[in-house]
Amino acid sequence: MKVQGTLKALRSLAVGVALVVSASPLALSVAHAKSTLSLGIVLEPPHLDPTAGAAAAIDEVTYANVFEGLTRIGPNGEVLPALAKSWEISEDGLTYTFELQDGVTFHDGTPFSAEDVKFSLDRARAEDSTNAQKPLFAAISAVNVADEDTVQVTLSEPVGSFLFNLGWGDAVIVSKESAAGNKTNPIGTGPFKFDRWIKGQEISLDRYEGYWGTPVALEEASFKVIADPNAAFAAMMSGDVDAFPNFPAPETLIQFEADPRFTVAVGSTEGETILAMNNESGPLSNKLVRQAISHAVNKQALIDGAMFGRGTPIGSHFAPHHPAYQDLTGTYAYDAEKAKELLKEAGYAGGFTATLKLPPPQYARRGGELIRSDLQKVGINLEIVPLEWAQWLSEVFREKNYDFTIVSHTEPMDIGIYARDDYYFNYKNPAFGDIITQLNRETDKEKRYALMKQAQEMIAADAVNVFLFQLGKAGVWDANLQGLWVNSPIQANDITGVSWKN
Repeated sequence: MKVQGTLKALRSLAVGVALVVSASPLALSVAHAKSTLSLGIVLEPPHLDPTAGAAAAIDEVTYANVFEGLTRIGPNGEVLPALAKSWEISEDGLTYTFELQDGVTFHDGTPFSAEDVKFSLDRARAEDSTNAQKPLFAAISAVNVADEDTVQVTLSEPVGSFLFNLGWGDAVIVSKESAAGNKTNPIGTGPFKFDRWIKGQEISLDRYEGYWGTPVALEEASFKVIADPNAAFAAMMSGDVDAFPNFPAPETLIQFEADPRFTVAVGSTEGETILAMNNESGPLSNKLVRQAISHAVNKQALIDGAMFGRGTPIGSHFAPHHPAYQDLTGTYAYDAEKAKELLKEAGYAGGFTATLKLPPPQYARRGGELIRSDLQKVGINLEIVPLEWAQWLSEVFREKNYDFTIVSHTEPMDIGIYARDDYYFNYKNPAFGDIITQLNRETDKEKRYALMKQAQEMIAADAVNVFLFQLGKAGVWDANLQGLWVNSPIQANDITGVSWKN
């Protein structure tokens, strides 16, 4: 922090001198001196292997920075080449032939080849796979190495989103030699290599000098874990961090907006924030009860109170910025009396007691208190149980040991999770599964959009969860910093294009 302060002071001195005389070599050297980045993140990842965990925090550190896939998702949600420089698709949509980049090596010096692609995709779709998004690879029937620079992937059925799916963090390419150790010592092909991890504090990356593509401007980057909103505010104000792409204290943004030292960038995310309900847990197995709860939650008050107005109400599990979005926010308008009527009809006129298990993010902790108050008004009493992220992943996500929880699903285009019988919602509707099966096979854009609308309507009608709001993205960073993403079409802090202004 002292070094950073010294550099800023020298910049100011150089500007003052330039008013009297022409810029000196010293001033020019100072202007180009900064090549490090300190970036704040709210959640510490449980580990650093994006192919073996559901936590978005893993991708927030490693996506595009350390690991790369055959394709990558750009800042506007577009599919771009990555380790595959080009591809061809057969007329029947079943065979994808990928031509790979030249001169690629993993960070340990191991050469990258088509064998690594085959290993990674076969590993992700294997019966014993621990990949959190294993269904992304379900349609792959074979991966064949044509030569060291060419790989063919054959599908059992057309998948309209296949190239997009390959751009997820869960689909990055890993090396057989180092894959087993990626949780603690990630070794990828990206422009940054792993340096160190001080648990509870920060994860540091260094520029990989052997990178195959365009060299990045930054020499070093550190991801500092700052969960407390007050601490995040103080860290930005003091210069302890240069940027906070997902700033956790929206109530303080007005102060940053008024300060010329900072840029405040407000964008959108893929984060559908929901009051998730265990559809097999006691009263919640009754659709009438779930519908009552959906009417009982005041979404706009929740957005105003927990997010300080930064969030867009949603009526289903779908991002409002997508062209296929169906506005279903009126399906369960806030109506406490209607909620009481539905509870009475369901046989719960006296209400019931349940648990609300909350992960660490502030939208969950703040929102939980407001939702408890709303449900108490209709006779439902919630016991709030705060959990750390690892506990939440274990108890809620994997073991399904919960009644209610609040979480933001930040994966792109993830409405298909409702078709998974073993998913933590415990929602089982064969008709919905049929819609997703058709969607996965359909390649025509308009037909895909029509199916997406049907899917949105069905889970809203079934009140699988209470669909709260689309998580807004408010980033704060040094005004001299450029290249950070404003929107989050994928859960990532892609710093490959970040640099400091001269």
